[in-house]
Amino acid sequence: MLVDIIMPKMGESITEGTIIEWRKKIGDTVEKDEIFLEIGTDKVDSEIPSPAAGILVEILAKPNDVIDVGKVIARINTEADAQPGDTITDNSDAIDESTETKEAPKPDIKKPSITPKKKIDNSSRSFFTPVVMKIASENNISMNELELVQGSGRSGRVTKKDILLYLENRKESTEPANELTMSDNIVEMEYMRKRIADHMRASLDTAAHVYVMTEVDMTDIVNYVNQNETSFLDKESFKLTYTPFIVNAVVKAIIQFPLMNSSLDGNEIIQRKNINIGIAVSLDDGLMVPVIEKCEEVNFLGLCRRVNDLTVRARSKNLQPDELQGSTFSISNFGVFNVTMGTPIINQPNVGILGVGAIKKQPVVIESELGDTIGIRSRMILSLGFDHRLIDGAGGSQFIEKIRLEIENMDLMDLF
Repeated sequence: MLVDIIMPKMGESITEGTIIEWRKKIGDTVEKDEIFLEIGTDKVDSEIPSPAAGILVEILAKPNDVIDVGKVIARINTEADAQPGDTITDNSDAIDESTETKEAPKPDIKKPSITPKKKIDNSSRSFFTPVVMKIASENNISMNELELVQGSGRSGRVTKKDILLYLENRKESTEPANELTMSDNIVEMEYMRKRIADHMRASLDTAAHVYVMTEVDMTDIVNYVNQNETSFLDKESFKLTYTPFIVNAVVKAIIQFPLMNSSLDGNEIIQRKNINIGIAVSLDDGLMVPVIEKCEEVNFLGLCRRVNDLTVRARSKNLQPDELQGSTFSISNFGVFNVTMGTPIINQPNVGILGVGAIKKQPVVIESELGDTIGIRSRMILSLGFDHRLIDGAGGSQFIEKIRLEIENMDLMDLF
């Protein structure tokens, strides 16, 4: 029996996906629920398990192909007596060969291979598969060096097995490689980085970015976290951070200034009913903005749990695409990298984003009825980016001032 493998629906608003990598090739045995494919959407990359056990007999989409949800991308033979050789069509080279550049034959160019040392024909080596390019990028292999790898594929094409074998031999080799790595290394952008680039460029082309900044006294919150971090960790099994305090203050400010929770669609202002806060999470290969929905309905402990849960699952790539959509306001905390201040780009279709700087101890003037004194306080700079098409300077300034007041006057004894 043949089972069609279709492009899965990764979220309510997701209509297509991009093939990133096949973990199996035609003729391979696949177990039920075994990861055999990686796909990407405009929100998140996902590893796809096989819906059935059997032999992978046909692959109909190659890496970088954009496929509509519901379209057949592969087939599995689930017959009990199916053998690895029982394939419908021998198209094991379809993933790589079908994307080769169709050019007039070029003169044979003889280049030395690294291992073994013999001449090879590179006339069809102008194309390298996405998998090979990814491995080359991760291991700092330049294009000049990549072209010297001995290929075992058709017409000398370098396969994944070839480059992995080359890397293994290179580690063992004592030959100097300086002359191979002196030139610039040009590689294609990773899928996530492409999506980030497109989204950021679109935001700058869409919104009229304006920024205001203010300094916030975090001393009371810093002391509160220091005093309660051990008991909180014992009770909740994760650390108490400053992020929930900031989210809490932002939610209260939005309730007073609901225009900051809106979005623009042409000449229409869409006033959002719920406050959905997007939290920017830095990853090794990019950035994700998971969303805490209906923050106005969540208490402080709930915010702590949601922030931790989304951050952990974002870094382990276990988020669903729907959890990366629907934000009405966003927060970017670059202070975790010890950066004092920044101007983050608005996360469309939001009209505002809050940048959070590092908390640092500073000498400040403390005013009191008894006179001014100088003391050491924990201070932090907040920067608010807003879309001047909808939010005026006065509105942005009042909003960030409200956030400051909420942070500095938070009733810490009544949080839990």
